[in-house]
Amino acid sequence: MGSRQRRVRDSARGPYRIAPPRARSVTGATRRGVLGDDFLFGVATAGFQIEGGFNGPGEPRNNWYRFESEGRVVPSGIALDFWNDYETQLDHAVAAGANAFRFSLEWARCEPADGRIDDTAFARYADIIGACAERGIEPLVTLHHFTHPDWAGEDFWLDDRAPERFAEWTATAAAHLAPLARYWVTINEWNIFALQTYVTGDFPPARTGDVRAAVRAFDHLLAGHVLAYEAIHAVRPDAVVATNGFAFSTYGLERLGTDVLTARLAGVERADLSTWLASRRSRYETALGAGGVASRAVNRLVDLDRALPRTVAAVHASAHECTLDHIQTDYYNPSTMSHFRIPGHRTAGGRHWGPDRMLWDDPVDPERFGEHLAALQVTDRELWVVENGLCNRRRNGHAYERVDGWDRPRYLQAHLRTLVAAHDAGVPMRAYFHWCLADNYEWGSYEPCFGLYGVDRERGVRWLSTDSMGRDSATTYRRLIEGLTAGDRSVLTCPVEDLAR
Repeated sequence: MGSRQRRVRDSARGPYRIAPPRARSVTGATRRGVLGDDFLFGVATAGFQIEGGFNGPGEPRNNWYRFESEGRVVPSGIALDFWNDYETQLDHAVAAGANAFRFSLEWARCEPADGRIDDTAFARYADIIGACAERGIEPLVTLHHFTHPDWAGEDFWLDDRAPERFAEWTATAAAHLAPLARYWVTINEWNIFALQTYVTGDFPPARTGDVRAAVRAFDHLLAGHVLAYEAIHAVRPDAVVATNGFAFSTYGLERLGTDVLTARLAGVERADLSTWLASRRSRYETALGAGGVASRAVNRLVDLDRALPRTVAAVHASAHECTLDHIQTDYYNPSTMSHFRIPGHRTAGGRHWGPDRMLWDDPVDPERFGEHLAALQVTDRELWVVENGLCNRRRNGHAYERVDGWDRPRYLQAHLRTLVAAHDAGVPMRAYFHWCLADNYEWGSYEPCFGLYGVDRERGVRWLSTDSMGRDSATTYRRLIEGLTAGDRSVLTCPVEDLAR
């Protein structure tokens, strides 16, 4: 247990209760703020990517266990050792100016065997939430960030019982921790998880081209979200709960899910759903200029609401008119076709002979970011960016510059400038979470680097004072936050070098 945190037993609502967070003190937000007096500037992380201690001897096993044990991927190992060093790492988040911190509860750690709950794991997560409160940081808690227990099976989300079983896990987690944390993400990037599991083969079980399985997983993941939303609100009625999709320019790969989840809020009857979704698709594609080859191909495969029968049924059976308390998005590279490249193309550190684009080559397009923010609006719902970040490559101790010349300070300034412009134009922006705090485990590899802080893994997971390209990105982020909080728009247009001084 954390020594600096007051806790008492409360058996009726979960193992622990702690005092509510103190008033935020990190940014000193006032009504002068460019984005309002309660805007959340955060950093985003995920348990499997930072905690360490999975899939080794005597450790909890998740759905990546076979990949790691067979040597198909680099083992996650100690990762950032956040499980043991969370207070120091939260201090780094504070130093970067954050007043919010996104992290995940790892199901495999909390329920290492089917039906066996580890209360000590929940107690540690309560400590982490308490440490956030001590620092004036608002926690945003994720329940599924690409991982689930190994005992559930790699094809867990194809099982008809998966939505209900996920809701059971959510109810357990909510009973322990919902009294301590108000903000929740049920399922991270439901669309990317299904695509990379069953179409591209990047995630276990590494199936490729199985579009039918991917669509089935889409449906079960979104239905699981609806049931998880109900479970959290049953414990904490004032909870704020949503699920985040990866931004795509193809309607069937992202916006379809949001529209199904918000159809009742828009007053759409079940009998009118297909017609309404068709009109929404046309509007979305027009707004983003996204009616090309990729959209037509996906539209033939993802047959609007008929592809999501479990989700539609769950939405209309819900006691809540809408099971998204706000709209969340993760924005990196939304162009579907740009994820593919001719083999042999130049990349950071050499050439890449696969047909895919590497993460450190994702094109940067702040203007497109603004178009997506405008297109993602839903009446009466705030919009949260819960992931946005730039990747560079680090291999064998050497960090490479990006081929396109972008770096993280420029990226942060450009994207926050776009976000402020969207807010000024009437888009109800409420939160921005940078991915990520420090270079971490990126699903089988430590080569992709997204961190505000670089990490020297060749010398014992040593944090750098700069990012891995040598830029002072943490200071840049803090100065941007301080300026926007104080109502100073000049931080959005000044030479970016001035922000790190």
